[in-house]
Amino acid sequence: MIQSYKKKHDIEEHYDVIMIGSGIGCLSTAAILSKEGKKVLVLERHYTAGGFTHVFKRRGYEWDVGIHYIGEVQRKNSAIRLLFDYITNSNLKWADMGPVYDRIIIGKKSYDFVKGVKNFRNKLVEYFPDEESSIKNYIDLIFSSNKATSKFYMSKVLPNFIDIIIGRFMRKDYLKYSNQTTYEVLSKITKNDELLKVLTAQYGDYGLPPKQSSFAMHASVVKHYFDGGSFPIGGSSRILETIDPVIENSSGTILVNAEVQEIIVKNNTATGVKMNDGKEFYAKTIISGTGVFNTYEKLIPEKVNQQHKLNSKLNKINPSVSHGCLYIGLNGSPEDLNLPKNNLWIYPDKGSHDQCVDEYLNDIDAPFPLVYISFPSSKDPSWNKRYPGKSTIDVITLLPYEVFSKWEDTKWMNRGGEYDNLKEKIAQRLLNCLFHQLPNIKDKVDHYELSSPLTTQNFVNYKKGELYGIDHNPDRFNQTFLKPKTQIKNFFLTGQDIVTAGVGGALFSGLLTASAVTGKNLLNRIKPKK
Repeated sequence: MIQSYKKKHDIEEHYDVIMIGSGIGCLSTAAILSKEGKKVLVLERHYTAGGFTHVFKRRGYEWDVGIHYIGEVQRKNSAIRLLFDYITNSNLKWADMGPVYDRIIIGKKSYDFVKGVKNFRNKLVEYFPDEESSIKNYIDLIFSSNKATSKFYMSKVLPNFIDIIIGRFMRKDYLKYSNQTTYEVLSKITKNDELLKVLTAQYGDYGLPPKQSSFAMHASVVKHYFDGGSFPIGGSSRILETIDPVIENSSGTILVNAEVQEIIVKNNTATGVKMNDGKEFYAKTIISGTGVFNTYEKLIPEKVNQQHKLNSKLNKINPSVSHGCLYIGLNGSPEDLNLPKNNLWIYPDKGSHDQCVDEYLNDIDAPFPLVYISFPSSKDPSWNKRYPGKSTIDVITLLPYEVFSKWEDTKWMNRGGEYDNLKEKIAQRLLNCLFHQLPNIKDKVDHYELSSPLTTQNFVNYKKGELYGIDHNPDRFNQTFLKPKTQIKNFFLTGQDIVTAGVGGALFSGLLTASAVTGKNLLNRIKPKK
């Protein structure tokens, strides 16, 4: 049964804008358009809104499912902070994680990523004193790649006739970096395999190891955290809670348990959506933030799909990596348990990232190619007031969708004993990895449960339970159809598929899509007034 997220307005039949999905891409787009005076309807198929920004609660604990740390928001003049402030009316607050944001653990060695570019460089030189020039060159390349970003993404909102004239010139500098793999770029500046492994240790933040990932994607993530990491005070549910009033202020509303069956297209013009229960809503503008695979394979009428040869475009991209997350609840406060704020990235001692991934994909019983551990209860200064005497930990690793595909037609929480046994086996392996790092918490675990790619498929509705939409390999950035405006009139896309992985990418997709819809450069709206 369709329900309002928070009942403030009556449900109407006609709106200015209909958003399909309620992830951060849709929420960002909806808030920006609401501030432009548009009445927006946000439709979410699940009982909770927010996409990867939502939380779930169980047995007296709360877990954030997708927000583990955000970069650049501690600088009040950064673009990402300005945009977050704009879409939340500055009601979303952030807590700095401290001087170390990521600790890289390879075998028995560890390496700290510390905030501040100079500090980051000096720390790496301490670890690799013979590689000082390589480290300097690396940081220069990170900034050079990111400098080319703005023109590349602005080209995505150009009108078609202007894009034909100048679009390729706006993209060319960025493509010099995006068309190379991370390994191709870094192997030119150092031959030190250990340094290469350390520099690329955040590849889990975008899903592909160095020989497969686009260097531009790698550079974007690395720069994003140069100023450290932050966490939303009050947990990631505060993102939705602070955006919702902005949407409501323009008489918009968010509906949950509201699954769209099909986008209504007449004479190549999107006019509305048909719901699973047969109800129809209409709007001048329809926007999908459910990912390009979901949108074009499930929501667009087949006749329209064939007309624009959409499947042939989808054949040029791949779903990104799928994952599993072990959600752990512990007795004891973060201070009592001495839990850190920084994340842990744990890797096997031997083999490159690519080799370890290949071995694992061929045999899931092989060592995990990476294990990421986050301590959300330590990062949130409001946690102890909300959950006194409790703590939480998230442990994440790659989990191939194919290992779980035989249960894809079963229902969540009722997939059978064999499925549960496989999950328990993986959970125990992840717990052992955690206890190896923090042996003092072994007898403090009160509850744990493992999500699988099918869990992500169920709640976020991605095709194969993928974490980052579509793969961030070099080919991805050459696909010019990955932009807000589609070939169907009045129909637009938003979300990380048209920008890059993660919350930051999806957040900025909202700005791009809203600019494409209105025909205005809305970047000027978020800039502070002088």
